[in-house]
Amino acid sequence: MKSNLMSDISPVLTRIDNQLPEALGRLFELLRIQSISTDPAFKEDCRKAGSWLVDQLIEIGFEASLRDTDGHPMVVGHHDGPQGAPHLLFYGHYDVQPVDPLELWHQPPFEPVLKELEGGQKQIHARGAADDKGQLMTFVEACRAWKQETGGLPCKITILFEGEEESGSPSLVPFFEANGEELTCDLALVCDTGMWDIETPAVNIALRGMVTEDFVIRAASRDLHSGHYGGAAANPIHILSKILADLHDESGRITLDGFYDDVEDVPENIRKQWDGLGFSASDFLGEIGLSMPAGEANRSVLEQIWSRPTAEVNGIIGGYTGDGFKTVIAAEASAKVSFRLVSNMDPEKVHVAFVKHVESHLPEDCTVEFKHHEGSPAIQLDHTLPQLNKAAAVLEEEWGKPAAMIAMGGSVPIVGEFKRMLGMDSLMVGFGLDNDCIHSPNEKYELSSFHKGTRSWARILAALAE
Repeated sequence: MKSNLMSDISPVLTRIDNQLPEALGRLFELLRIQSISTDPAFKEDCRKAGSWLVDQLIEIGFEASLRDTDGHPMVVGHHDGPQGAPHLLFYGHYDVQPVDPLELWHQPPFEPVLKELEGGQKQIHARGAADDKGQLMTFVEACRAWKQETGGLPCKITILFEGEEESGSPSLVPFFEANGEELTCDLALVCDTGMWDIETPAVNIALRGMVTEDFVIRAASRDLHSGHYGGAAANPIHILSKILADLHDESGRITLDGFYDDVEDVPENIRKQWDGLGFSASDFLGEIGLSMPAGEANRSVLEQIWSRPTAEVNGIIGGYTGDGFKTVIAAEASAKVSFRLVSNMDPEKVHVAFVKHVESHLPEDCTVEFKHHEGSPAIQLDHTLPQLNKAAAVLEEEWGKPAAMIAMGGSVPIVGEFKRMLGMDSLMVGFGLDNDCIHSPNEKYELSSFHKGTRSWARILAALAE
């Protein structure tokens, strides 16, 4: 049942429009704070950013506080909603990447500017503009407009702003362990994602998981003269090369036993939507100087990067690699291999299959040492999840184009922790773009992403409350 609070959202949207200059000013205040989490020199700046956000939430009407951790503090806020309304947890991070190399910036990275391009397009330029201060402030400003216009919020809201996302989130799991009951809600909202393009909103429905393998092949007790021992002694580099080459067959499929047992195809309706996005494989590969897809045969590039598992060799070490030539047979060779996983795949099962693959290639008098790292499963939202479809519907209302149901080839670790530790699904809606230069010099955020992103969250809150 709709509450009176949600009877008409248009005044809330009008307030967002009218207050855009003030909202932009508040964002610029946050962007000026040099909250670089990975550099101890900016510890107080990180705390300053967290405190600034606490003050903003209190100003809106949240009960908010700065929570100390062994690293940078967390910002936690709570706001009641109508009886029976869902309880939502909104997540963002206030820390930013370092700015090096500084000489490549067109303006000081912590002196935000609004630039107007030819044709009237406007962009916010500063470190953190897109990742993630501009994104998290869209939600804060949506809540502000709701409170100012109606006196309340349509849902019960908990906010969690982290200060260590850009430095590996070392305090996150301990914080969840200590505060899990307080943070567990009906659904998490994550803004650290993007749109399909500048005019097309998106809901992220899947994140690939990961298994990483680091291993060393050892043969002779020392490096050998290749003239004296060549042909007779086992060569670890040869063995390693065979192991890696045999990870794929001629069609690009991964050869580990049982690797595809739990892999499901994308539903036909999602596949058709992807086909209609206008994605150009030649443009995608052309930007990096390539022209031919290299993955599984008969799979589109979008399928390959969004919905199919992978095995990639990330590094090989062995023998003499300096200037000139040294004719030795190395005593050992090592490699780093990573697997991207999709829904239902078990990281431990992949690890066991990889170990079996390596050991099956190993001569009797050679040894292998594995340095196993903890794997993470993929995240897949149910395509029929009501909250997902509600969000997609109001995004289309705001942007005038159907929301793309996209996937991400990488991972967003917080989403996995929400599911693993708190049992929550995550609705992943963000307004960043691929060309926002996050983690690079000259980071930017489209003004349209900030403005319409705020309006979008206002609509999503109303839709989820119904």
